[in-house]
Amino acid sequence: MQELRFCANLSHLRREKGVSQRKAASDLHISQALLSHYENGAREPGLAFVCRACDYYGVTADYLLGRTGETAGAKPSQENLRQLAEQLRRIAEQAESYL
Repeated sequence: MQELRFCANLSHLRREKGVSQRKAASDLHISQALLSHYENGAREPGLAFVCRACDYYGVTADYLLGRTGETAGAKPSQENLRQLAEQLRRIAEQAESYL
């Protein structure tokens, strides 16, 4: 059952990131065909791939493997970091106006 969650999570994370299988596969240093096999459950990945995928999508291995539905503890994506930095910049500007 966890295998099915892994496949679904891997596919969902790629779509959520807005990248094609070809782009994700290239970024993850595997073929598009192999990524397709992982996403549809035809093949099981090794630990090295799971680690790369966790880093790429900014999630924990527990989340990717379907052991938890929580992404807490996951590393933020570059886009999330940029958005957070922008929010902090705006807050700092507002705070300065009160001083």
